[in-house]
Amino acid sequence: MELEQLKKIVEGALLASNTPLTVSQLDGLFEEAERPGAGLIKQALASLDLDLKDRAVELAEVGSGYRIQVRTSLMPYMAKLWEDKPPRYSRALLETLAIIAYRQPITRGDIEQIRGVSISSTILRTLQERDWIKVIGHRDVPGRPELLGTTKAFLDYFNIKALSELPTLAEIKDLEELEPQLELNDPEHTDTDNNPKERASQTSDDTESAVMTQSTEEQTETLATDQLEDADATRH
Repeated sequence: MELEQLKKIVEGALLASNTPLTVSQLDGLFEEAERPGAGLIKQALASLDLDLKDRAVELAEVGSGYRIQVRTSLMPYMAKLWEDKPPRYSRALLETLAIIAYRQPITRGDIEQIRGVSISSTILRTLQERDWIKVIGHRDVPGRPELLGTTKAFLDYFNIKALSELPTLAEIKDLEELEPQLELNDPEHTDTDNNPKERASQTSDDTESAVMTQSTEEQTETLATDQLEDADATRH
């Protein structure tokens, strides 16, 4: 099959799919006897990437494969298509997600020790419902606490293909800089007004989290590089 025809098929598949596609999945679109193989698929992807260089869309490789998306530089304009701004996550949730991303695999107890406050059950439930974190094992100690880590969906959402592409802690001046990307479409996850117990827990969490931010970053920074390398090696 000619490269140009293969490129059209690959582009069509990426446009038709609502999830990223791997090289293997793209190769699987063809009958077994006609499969071009990984080499030609990658050539077609590289050629498509060049074709889109000056377009409003781009070819992106994320955690679970390739996808065609609107260029990130254009997103401020695209955001105006949606008049209603969805609620955003709390700062406490952002801190929890950052700790898991940089220190995984990590237990709930470890996170609470770093932040200095207990974690609201709403926070972990929200992260799991978004499929950004999951249980990846158990620590071999009494009680066998769950070890938490990020998922490929987390990588996809933040438009990266590996944990090593996360910004260093030195580059993140404020965790709230990440918040515009963490928009939540379902108010159910951030509304605790109807649950007094959860509201009390969240209020305490949010109040103390601002005090703990500096110490959290200081404690995490020394281990961030090693943890990213180890986690990336085990997950990919």
